[in-house]
Amino acid sequence: MTTTNAKAVVFAYHNVGVRSIKTLLAKGIDIALVVTHEDNPAETIWFESVAALCAEHGIPSITPADPKSEDLYAQVAAIAPDFIFSFYYRHMLPVNLLALAKRGAYNLHGSLLPKYRGRVPVNWAVLHGETETGATLHEMAAKPDAGAIIAQVSVPILPDDTAYEVFGKLTVAAEQTLWQALPGLLSGRVHPLPNQLEQGSYFGGRKPEDGRIDWSQTAQQVYNLHRAVAPPYPGAFFDQNGHRFVIGKARLTDREVGNLAIGLHVLDNMIFGVCGDGRAVKILELLNGPRALTAQELRDMLAS
Repeated sequence: MTTTNAKAVVFAYHNVGVRSIKTLLAKGIDIALVVTHEDNPAETIWFESVAALCAEHGIPSITPADPKSEDLYAQVAAIAPDFIFSFYYRHMLPVNLLALAKRGAYNLHGSLLPKYRGRVPVNWAVLHGETETGATLHEMAAKPDAGAIIAQVSVPILPDDTAYEVFGKLTVAAEQTLWQALPGLLSGRVHPLPNQLEQGSYFGGRKPEDGRIDWSQTAQQVYNLHRAVAPPYPGAFFDQNGHRFVIGKARLTDREVGNLAIGLHVLDNMIFGVCGDGRAVKILELLNGPRALTAQELRDMLAS
C-alpha cells in the first residue's frame, strides 16, 4: 500500500461508503475519523457496514445524530484534515464544517450531475426510464450536489435492470471515479468543471406511498416503477379485492390481453397486470404479505 501525507475525515454509509473508504486506504490516505449512521431497525439492511469496516481496520468511527453539532465541529477541527469526503452519507454537511478541510471537501453522488441532484438518484433514474446514469465526484457546497465537478464515470441502465442491479454498477463506478480523481486531488492538479444546475434536475426522497401502482398508466410506466422499487426495496404495490399485493418480479410483455379491465388477471395460469394503454406486465412473483402466490391462489382471491 502506498502512503501519502494526506489526512482525511470521511462521512460514509452504504456500499459506496465501504468501497470508497477501501479506495482511500489503497491510495495511502490517513483516515483519522469516519462519521457514519446507526442502522435503522425499520429499514431492510441489504448493504455492507461502514462501522464494521472501520472496526476491521482500526479506524475511529462515530455516529452523531446531527452533523451540525458543536462537538463534531470541534472534533474535526482538532484533526485539521487535508480533505473531507462524503460517500453516501445521508445528511448535508454545514459550510463551516466543510471549511475545515485545508485541501477541499468532496462528495460522491450517484448520478451524472447535474441530472438527478438530491435523494435516491438511482431509484429516480430507473423510474424515469433513463438508459444511463453514473457516479460524480464534486466539490461540496451550501446547496446539495451543486459544487464543481471533479470526475464522472457512467454506467448503462439496461431495459430490465432494477434499481438494486443499477446500484451494484454504480458502486463500481463510484470506486473508479474516486480512484481516477485521487492522484489529481493529492497533487493539487485538478481542473473542476462547472456544475450547470439549470441543465439538470433535483428530486427529493421517496415515501412508501410513492410505490403504489396506478394501473391506468402505461405498461412501461408501471414496469419502471416496479424496477425502481423492486426488492430489496419495499416493492411496487396495489390493493385489489380487499387484498394488498406487492410485485416481487415482473417483465414487460407483448401478450394480447383483449379488452380486460385494468388491474390483475390470471390468463393460462399466468399472472398479468393490465395497464391503461392496453398492454400488460407479466408478474413472475406476486407477494401477499411474506408469501408468494400461485396463479390459482390469486384466482381464488380475486373471485372471493
